[in-house]
Amino acid sequence: MRVEGFQGKVYEAAELSPPRPNSPITTEDDNDNNGEELFVPPLNFAMVDNGVFRSGFPDSANFSFLQSLGLRSIIYLCPESYPEANNEFLKANGIRLFQFGIDGCKEPFVNIPEETIREALNVVLDVKNHPLLIHCKRGKHRTGCVVGCLRKLQRWCLSSIFDEYQRFAAAKARVSDQRFMEKFDVSGMKHLRITFSCSKR
Repeated sequence: MRVEGFQGKVYEAAELSPPRPNSPITTEDDNDNNGEELFVPPLNFAMVDNGVFRSGFPDSANFSFLQSLGLRSIIYLCPESYPEANNEFLKANGIRLFQFGIDGCKEPFVNIPEETIREALNVVLDVKNHPLLIHCKRGKHRTGCVVGCLRKLQRWCLSSIFDEYQRFAAAKARVSDQRFMEKFDVSGMKHLRITFSCSKR
């Protein structure tokens, strides 16, 4: 069976579900893994805090790794439909999808909808949704803005927020994203307790 997925990629039936433990992922140049299954994280994957992760867009090669995280939820920050293969993976693993479609624009036409960021943060702050993965396409700009605004709620100083953003965005860092994070008003969200943070006192 063949299924057409995101950006026209055709997925074979074998790719629609994560590999079983008795059929480990192997490559021609990696024959010394003693038959153990290889876990491949998505692009730009990192832990944000207890039960919260970030990354670029995961594909079928990353499903085993995501399965190992025991995810309950995924926050998807792109407006495009989620690929069929990914939907099948979510269904098979009981993972809930929260989609907040933010257009991926280049400067100087970047428009970050503040209300959408707030809605995404409400999902992140609800521990019932953890473990949770936040992702967009590359895990840089849209994901970076959500994480940066979360850091403001965690009372990080701006220089640390920008350092983290730039570590993932690298040469693609946008002044407009950093300006958005700087101006983002967390006063209306301070009543929301951050109960999961490893940095809380």
